[in-house]
Amino acid sequence: MGKANRILVVDDEARFRRSLSKILEDCGYAITMAASGEEALSHFEKQPYPLLITDIQMPGMSGIQLLKAVRSGHNECEVIVTNSYAYLGKAIEAMRAGAYDCLIKPFKDPEVICNTAHQAMEKVRLQVQNQSLIEALKQHNKALESANARLKKMATHDGLTGLYNHRHLQDSLTAEINRGKRYPGRFSILFIDIDDFKIYNDANGHLAGDLLLKQLSGLFMRSFRKTDMVARYGGDEFVVILPEADRNQASAIAGKFRQQVSSYPFEKCDAMPNQHITVSVGSATFPEDGTTSNALLHEADQVLYRNKEKKYLPCNQNALDPRTTLSASAPTGSSKKAMARR
Repeated sequence: MGKANRILVVDDEARFRRSLSKILEDCGYAITMAASGEEALSHFEKQPYPLLITDIQMPGMSGIQLLKAVRSGHNECEVIVTNSYAYLGKAIEAMRAGAYDCLIKPFKDPEVICNTAHQAMEKVRLQVQNQSLIEALKQHNKALESANARLKKMATHDGLTGLYNHRHLQDSLTAEINRGKRYPGRFSILFIDIDDFKIYNDANGHLAGDLLLKQLSGLFMRSFRKTDMVARYGGDEFVVILPEADRNQASAIAGKFRQQVSSYPFEKCDAMPNQHITVSVGSATFPEDGTTSNALLHEADQVLYRNKEKKYLPCNQNALDPRTTLSASAPTGSSKKAMARR
């Protein structure tokens, strides 16, 4: 709005215009004069004023019309009207239209004029200050909301991959089980592990390993449905919850994802078997394979181990399936240790 001491004085009578301007100048205000409402609006188009003092009775645009025009586009501007006793009805109309106060002609007490201007200017100052505080509060609230959103995401998401974390997985799996018990239905989970991840880390370093995990996480997000929940279980292990997916559907989804990973152009795979990245997958279905989160995760983990064990048997890759038969024996403790998730 410019300097806070600027006042626009409008009156078609030069004597009153100069007299009022002189009083206000003596009070320390910077005064601009206008002889008509139209001229006053022209000044406002160049630079708005915090305070407008205008006569009501003017040829052409009246003071009330000027008041309405200014307040419609510059609501922060205060308007004081001047009038004679003969037109008090117009003064009341101006006050109803939003005028701050009315000064009666002829001007007899300069102190009243200065005090009225001071009070109007103080109102403008407080309005500007309040608006600044409101804007600052809005920005603070936005920053607080953003910080809360980040904290919420940190509580539910893995910092490296951006996928859901182990804690959120457990909460989501418990909620899915409770839903399945209340409204009978099936859902499945996939337990996914990167094959030979240690070989990749040893050959390329852990920073490259972290990048691989991030790339794989992006593939997860693109490959599964929006209704599926993908979480990093820990290290190079991931779990996917597949709502309303039975055993056959889970097997098909897992097989498709294994193919997508195998064909994805991950970097620095020269040291890997077959020079590309592969994953092993195990699945479990509620309620056939368990009715608790621990039971389902354990069963899917066991299936993953059996599939991984088969993968390293000679000439057996075509026999791989995301789900082995229930009669297949789980690897012994010694075989698990020997494989070490390779």
